[in-house]
Amino acid sequence: MISDIIVVSSLALTSMTPILLGSVGEIFTEKSGVVNIGIEGIFLLSALISLIITFVTEDPYLGLFTGFLIGAFAGFIHAVFAVYLKSDQIIVGVGFNMLAYGATVLMMVSIWQAHGASPTLPTKTYVISIPLGRDVITIHPLSIMAIGLAILFWWILEKTSLGLKIRACGEDPKSAEASGVNVYLMRIIATTVGGGLAGLGGAFLTVSWIGQFTRNISAGRGFIALANVAFSNWNPLTAILGALIFGIFDVLALYVPIKLSSLYGIVFTTQNNLFLTIPYLATIIIVMIISRRIKMPRSLGTPYIKE
Repeated sequence: MISDIIVVSSLALTSMTPILLGSVGEIFTEKSGVVNIGIEGIFLLSALISLIITFVTEDPYLGLFTGFLIGAFAGFIHAVFAVYLKSDQIIVGVGFNMLAYGATVLMMVSIWQAHGASPTLPTKTYVISIPLGRDVITIHPLSIMAIGLAILFWWILEKTSLGLKIRACGEDPKSAEASGVNVYLMRIIATTVGGGLAGLGGAFLTVSWIGQFTRNISAGRGFIALANVAFSNWNPLTAILGALIFGIFDVLALYVPIKLSSLYGIVFTTQNNLFLTIPYLATIIIVMIISRRIKMPRSLGTPYIKE
């Protein structure tokens, strides 16, 4: 029993990392008044390109940094459409998700002539191993970094003048502009940085965790990150708890059938698909439960037009 808890906890810390990074980035973005539902697309694009860079340079940390840059660039492009072109932010995000999915499959086929998965990386980033009796818990340094970033961005949003300006742009951009805040600039910065954090989460999937790119490797984690934003009520600290909960459900979807098979000899075939629905059903249920208490920024998704 204790061994199972250690294994699930170790895997959950890994599974929560991209969700937490995407959630914190989206919280920072939405606090400024811009909504970016293209996290799923950012995960896909940054996961593939960071893997390619890691293959070429044999430096996984450069691959992670590349993922951050790809996400930041995608966030900047979204901000241009949302802030300056006054485009519908939901449609732009949906379009980017579709574009990223098609582009990543095309690049994978073009580079490796593979339709399902890329070759496996020869090496991944360093993992911290902590012995606990006869068991070992493994932690990726980026998982610790993700928690640290959540705390940092909470401090920025709640305790600094920059955070006050960003929150003002999301609540009442006209009053913010009247107070001397450049609403356009704040929204551009927040969306770009938020995209960068999501890009780092996508890079983590391939460079630090799985070690290869597979078709639709994000598997809806971008949308789970969006659900975690609502669950946390736009609070980066609460997003840590939400990401951990979703990470646990993600692990249980794979761990439960394996455990049942080893204990009772039950062989699951098509039933595995039922277990894989666990994290998504949990997401729907949690969002339904907390939907009445969420309080989003008042100007979220509304383009600001100077008078």
